[in-house]
Amino acid sequence: MYFRTTLVIAALLAFCADTPDLAHFRMPMLAAPTFDSFPSSVSNPSPEVFMTVGPQGRSSGGTLQEGSRLAIIRFVDGEFAKVIQPLPGGRKGFKLDAGKPLDVKGLRTMLTEQGAAVNQGDTVQITKIEFRTKDIVFQINGGGKRKFHLRDHLSGGVGTMSTPQPVSDPNNGKGSTLILDFGKSLPDIGPDDLKQYLSVVLDFSKERSAAVNWVDTLPPQFKQAIEDHEALVGMDQEMVIAALGRAEHKVRQRDPSTGDDTEDWIYGNPPAKTVFVTFSGDKVIRVKEYD
Repeated sequence: MYFRTTLVIAALLAFCADTPDLAHFRMPMLAAPTFDSFPSSVSNPSPEVFMTVGPQGRSSGGTLQEGSRLAIIRFVDGEFAKVIQPLPGGRKGFKLDAGKPLDVKGLRTMLTEQGAAVNQGDTVQITKIEFRTKDIVFQINGGGKRKFHLRDHLSGGVGTMSTPQPVSDPNNGKGSTLILDFGKSLPDIGPDDLKQYLSVVLDFSKERSAAVNWVDTLPPQFKQAIEDHEALVGMDQEMVIAALGRAEHKVRQRDPSTGDDTEDWIYGNPPAKTVFVTFSGDKVIRVKEYD
């Protein structure tokens, strides 16, 4: 019965399709696209037709990306370098124009005014990096800011006569500040690019003999982890800095299971790869990685 019904419906549909007067009984259909709706030539496609999808590589014309900024913090912050040119002290900082020759005259002027905080041939460390709109600020050996000492502002004497106390301090003037100025929004650069810009005053290519000797004294598993840029349980803070650089984010909290205070060093930002290194005191007790 069902077969006969199907034949009847098929015949009726065929009859309606061939009968002009019954055309208004047809179900409405969407117009199918024709070849006339496509461009006549594929050699000059419309820009709206094509798009790029997926992750993009670093572009010299783009602005600094979060991943690049984190890479700079990881691989440049805490690095050691040899000083090629003496660097001045003082809180103002010496400006380098990115990609341009060193302003030798300006450097000499600042050295005359502020004195040399570090000299040619010294080994120094980048202890802090600050990203601003058009420049990047580097603190060398703690920066060039003079530390406040109360004794520097006291004077002693007898009666109405007073004798100023000496204000010199051998611990002052050991650091410097460099300002790498791009003159525009920070471009998307990596650690190697940044070191190249700084190469007019700092040489990162020389082997860090002190650091190498220190790493050689560590247990093999920690030495290998530092070379692989990984953190392991049992490391101290100095080892973690050598392996991963200085953490941009730190969170202190109390472990509910033990009641001990812990500190998380956080590397990266979700949804990118993020590593949580948890310290109890100076030792790593837990390492968690999220992709």
